[in-house]
Amino acid sequence: MLYQAYQTQSDLMSPFRLLAQCGSAAFWLGKTEGSLLRKLSAAMEVFSRLRLTHSRPAYGISTVKVDEHELAVTEEIILSLPFGTLLRFKKEEAPGRPYQPAVLLVAPLSGHFATLLRETVRTLLQDHDVYITDWHNARDVPLHHGAFGLDDYIGHMIRFIQAVGPDTHVIAVCQPCVAVLAATAIMAEDDDPAQPRSLTLMAGPVDCRVNPTAVNQLATSKPIDWFETNLISHVPLPHAGHMRRVYPGFVQVSAFLCMNLERHKKSFQDMYRYLVDGEVDKADVIRMFYDEYLAVNDLPAEFYLETVEKVFQTYDLARGKLGFRGRIVNPAAIRRTALMTVEGERDDICAVGQTVAAQDLCSSIRPYMKTHHIQTGVGHYGVFSGRKWNQQIYPRVREMIHASAG
Repeated sequence: MLYQAYQTQSDLMSPFRLLAQCGSAAFWLGKTEGSLLRKLSAAMEVFSRLRLTHSRPAYGISTVKVDEHELAVTEEIILSLPFGTLLRFKKEEAPGRPYQPAVLLVAPLSGHFATLLRETVRTLLQDHDVYITDWHNARDVPLHHGAFGLDDYIGHMIRFIQAVGPDTHVIAVCQPCVAVLAATAIMAEDDDPAQPRSLTLMAGPVDCRVNPTAVNQLATSKPIDWFETNLISHVPLPHAGHMRRVYPGFVQVSAFLCMNLERHKKSFQDMYRYLVDGEVDKADVIRMFYDEYLAVNDLPAEFYLETVEKVFQTYDLARGKLGFRGRIVNPAAIRRTALMTVEGERDDICAVGQTVAAQDLCSSIRPYMKTHHIQTGVGHYGVFSGRKWNQQIYPRVREMIHASAG
């Protein structure tokens, strides 16, 4: 019922938003800054932008500067599965370019699309051959493809790493840190030749018993049955995944918006003011952010519920209880993979201490192959985007990857 009500409301509002979008463009043309028609245009533009979308935005990475060369970048599908695609950002060849290690960037499956990491990709491309886990919107996956739980996610990670090949360096951002650590442990235990050369875990909930945040407290405030009863819906018609059980992306993003409601309200007020004053460049920065932030991705119900229970409620990995297809995941099996953990000092989603817990779990990795970095002055998103990511965190990550490369 929740998803059907949302779909009905979205369908009813769609003509009005389209009308506002057209009216905004019409009233803008030739109008002076601060005029009544300019104000009306700006108001219509803001109204048309106050909506959720459900398709992955474009990455928009067509070139990258490597040394003094501007190289063309094309997207190449390496492996396509019903719930996710392994995507490569292939750079054109440059004369005399040194070897660049292969990096698999693992994006969260948590309500947004992988394009949320486009800045991370753009930075990594300067010095690496970059791949990304491009997760699909569950509402677009037909029911005959079956369920997708935490075991399937870990299994996808193993297949993706194997597809990139030996000497892969894996970077997991936020929620997938647990699954990626589990996949690496399984591959190590099986002596898989494709087990990663290095593993970088960034702001991930490896052990949520440490410094629990408001997000952690919410996850433990209700039994798992409550989450299933109140937050899981069936995908309505006309979507390809009709009748699939999902945790709707609009629920997740609505929760994120409520956490910082005043800041988001101010952003849209600023966009209106910039449009009225003719400061289009400043308005475009806000537009671009919300075009990405309000693009939502539904999660398969099985994956969401198992993640809430096993990662945030019972802490299975940290307690040595996490299973994978009948096996217990043993991080101590990892020996040949270098490990780096990164945390943000002001992270209010995944607090300091939760990610570095992986260092103790991976007890067989030699000390000289372990690195930990706490970045001062950044919150959750600042760990993988923004000025401090580019200037302070990325150089450390790059150094670790290149030192571990074969």
